[in-house]
Amino acid sequence: MKPKHQRLTLALLGLGAVVAAALLAMSALKDQAAFFYAPSDVVKNGLPLNRDVRLGGMVAARSVKRAPDGVTVRFTVTDGQATTPVMFAGIVPDLFREGSGVVAEGRFRPDGSFVASNLLAKHDEKYMPPEMAGKMHETKTLKQ
Repeated sequence: MKPKHQRLTLALLGLGAVVAAALLAMSALKDQAAFFYAPSDVVKNGLPLNRDVRLGGMVAARSVKRAPDGVTVRFTVTDGQATTPVMFAGIVPDLFREGSGVVAEGRFRPDGSFVASNLLAKHDEKYMPPEMAGKMHETKTLKQ
């Protein structure tokens, strides 16, 4: 076999290996392809039971209820089409409030409720931490 044919064979084998690895990775991740489930996805596709998932949406207005123990919070996540009740025991993020975005990590119960083990509060692209907003205001006033 000529060296030119050997290089071509090796290149084709390498390309085949890369394609096989990509297909294997895609098949392994097919169930986790969605970054999070929205409440309407759960209604449409059913509950993903017995595995950890992320539930994302907006915290519904007037839905946040804090238990007397001080750490348990119950609220409702909505995407405008469906709602899902959520229970979380722990310290909520500072940005967590009614009307704000949230991603809850945890598991669904058979009754359709969600038990969160972690909460991630989301904000829009215009959000700026109060400390930074104050410094920018000071900088603007000093320059004027």
